[in-house]
Amino acid sequence: QELHFKNRYWHDNCFRCFKCYTSLVNEPFMLRENNKVWCSNCTAAEDAPRCKGCFKPIIAGDQNVEYKKMVWHKDCFTCSQCKQVIGSGSFFPKGDEFYCVSCHEHKFAKTCAKCKNPITSGGLTYQEQPWHSECFICSNCKKQLGGKRFTAVEDQFYCVECYKECVAKKCAGCKNPITAGFGRGTSVVNYEDESWHDYCFKCTKCARGLANKRFVCHNGKIYCAECPKRL
Repeated sequence: QELHFKNRYWHDNCFRCFKCYTSLVNEPFMLRENNKVWCSNCTAAEDAPRCKGCFKPIIAGDQNVEYKKMVWHKDCFTCSQCKQVIGSGSFFPKGDEFYCVSCHEHKFAKTCAKCKNPITSGGLTYQEQPWHSECFICSNCKKQLGGKRFTAVEDQFYCVECYKECVAKKCAGCKNPITAGFGRGTSVVNYEDESWHDYCFKCTKCARGLANKRFVCHNGKIYCAECPKRL
């Protein structure tokens, strides 16, 4: 039996796909470059995009992943670190590499100074160290300190209220907390084992301010240099 197409002739057993050698008798075919005949399957595979992972064609019906004009079979799209299939899951691109969420966290994310776990979003920085917002809290009341006034004492953090109540020294004059840096009274006078706001350190008799001035202690009370002479 003889077959012909466009003035070309074949024996029926010679009319085969140039690529896979499947018989094309009574089968659809295409004439490609150099007048070679191809079956429809080989034609589709040859024209199909190539997987960036295995370099094999991605044919119609194959599940695939596309990113920036590149395409992978779904099972070929894997994490560059753990090699697990990412498929259609979330991923992070880094140059020519791709990472699953877990590997990206451990490889690239900043680590919280307190809990040592990765900071995947948000967070804050204190003294050039990163923190989760939920880890940067008052050591006493456990309230978050992000965006609020606080003070640090021996690697512990306190909000203003807790610092006043739990940490701050009490003024020997007014008996209120000495909260340096939180408003009036930023200067402190220390004498023996007691402390005063600078504006509370004054003569017991004449009420003259004695900060940075000479004073006399008599019977546990503070006087200016002149008033003890009048007692």
